[in-house]
Amino acid sequence: MDATAPVLLLATTDPTSREVLGSELRRRYGADYEVVVCADYAHARAILEGLRRWERPVAMIIGYYGPHDREGLDFLRRAYQLQPAAKRAVVVTWGDFASAPTVFSAIGHGHAELLLVRPERERDEEFHGSITDALDDWHLTQGVGFSAVRLIGEQRDERTHSLRDSFGRNHVPVAFHQVGTEATDRILSGLGLEDPDLPVVVLSFTSPPTVLVNPTDLEIGDAFGLMEPLPADSLYDVVVVGAGPSGLAAAVYASSEGLSTLVIEQQAVGGQAGTSSLIRNYPGFSRGVSGAHLAARSFQQAWSFGTEYSFMRQVNGLGVEGDLRTVTLSDGSVVRARAVVVATGVDYRRLGVPELEELVGRGVFYGAAVSEAPSMTGEQVCVVGGGNSAGQAALHLAKYAKKVTLLVRGPSLAASMSEYLIAQLQATRNVTIRYRTAVHGGRAVDGCLAAISVGRPDGEPAEELEATGLFVLIGSVPRTSWLPDEVERDEAGFVRAPNLETSLRGVFAIGDVRAGSIKRVATAVGDGATVIAMIHGYLAEHPG
Repeated sequence: MDATAPVLLLATTDPTSREVLGSELRRRYGADYEVVVCADYAHARAILEGLRRWERPVAMIIGYYGPHDREGLDFLRRAYQLQPAAKRAVVVTWGDFASAPTVFSAIGHGHAELLLVRPERERDEEFHGSITDALDDWHLTQGVGFSAVRLIGEQRDERTHSLRDSFGRNHVPVAFHQVGTEATDRILSGLGLEDPDLPVVVLSFTSPPTVLVNPTDLEIGDAFGLMEPLPADSLYDVVVVGAGPSGLAAAVYASSEGLSTLVIEQQAVGGQAGTSSLIRNYPGFSRGVSGAHLAARSFQQAWSFGTEYSFMRQVNGLGVEGDLRTVTLSDGSVVRARAVVVATGVDYRRLGVPELEELVGRGVFYGAAVSEAPSMTGEQVCVVGGGNSAGQAALHLAKYAKKVTLLVRGPSLAASMSEYLIAQLQATRNVTIRYRTAVHGGRAVDGCLAAISVGRPDGEPAEELEATGLFVLIGSVPRTSWLPDEVERDEAGFVRAPNLETSLRGVFAIGDVRAGSIKRVATAVGDGATVIAMIHGYLAEHPG
């Protein structure tokens, strides 16, 4: 096949499973992937080693575990070192319940990412649905496929990084072109641009292509055509500010129950959850789901019920106009609503180290592990934080980086991170966890991060660690500066909203922005569903 075709590799010593699985894989995926089937694991490891040397992309590695083959899980564990970016799946036989504890333990420790049940009939769509979901996630992280947008800029530039992250989280297929290369020079010449202000954004899906030179977020939003300025007389039953899990859930329930609904989002759907490479503990997704996919599905679900969206516009103020509430946007427009839902979520707390703040986008990143991970291939990187987001970021970066060091201020992770993530981190060979450690400084080379200074949280810098990437996921700062004084907040700025309603009637708060909220996707979605039931009661009292 074409040397650029991704590889699906199956290995098992069980002849029956090899025949069934091999024929299923070749029939469904043989046209788009190179399907390699191995009868023993030593041969399979040799092939994976060769594919790594030849720089062939490996999308999925499949092993079998059952009564006639007990080596599949060990093979998948070892395969991680050869092809860390590949999805790893273990296949079991239906009814082999004795193998379940071992298989689930292996998945919990990160030796495999998904469980497949061997097809027992033709056209086993559950089996293939699991595979295509995993392949979709793999393509998303690899940036493989159609490029709706071409982004031309500097690899280590804060604005370029911000746009790459925003496009990726909004499920916009983007191809990045580094300036200074012959190929990029030809692209710029073909666009009639000579030494333009960077970055340059090219919308390839328009005819002719739309070229934006160093555009603002508003210019990008308007160029897409889905986010035109709202009519001056627009009035909605519900305006949801924020498109994270709670805001999207509120939109789904509001619009599906007949309420005219507008969602306003300044950056990307999904919020912080949208940056997670794999959420394993969300009910109903036993194989796990990436934050980006979960957000995209919720976005489309609300859209199908009639929800309207306004992206790339920041909310600057909230006011009262009789029985109505007004929301002022960064483009100067004002939206009126009978009820407003505050679902703006939180930002990651800043490190507060001046020399590192100057390197944001040039080696220092707040979140963004999914979008920046491929650029860290073969590098040494550090992740700062002790929560689930930090653990997921470290695991995802470990698929690309040579070494990942997780820096934790506290003495352990037990109180702040899910047990399954701790187990996977401990089982990943190129991940090191350092406790009672804080970042005190950094050093740059040629304008990009080269090393960081670390030491005890209450002490002085004691050691320098080589790091070309620093991913910071520490704590939460609520996005509430735009709210008026009438909306009560606690000392940290989180909105006080007992029973989800704020101190300003007709204004509700849900998700991470709410004081006392549990920082989990499932509870955020629960907030979104609950608040609409409360809004129905409020609107009945204020028919308007």
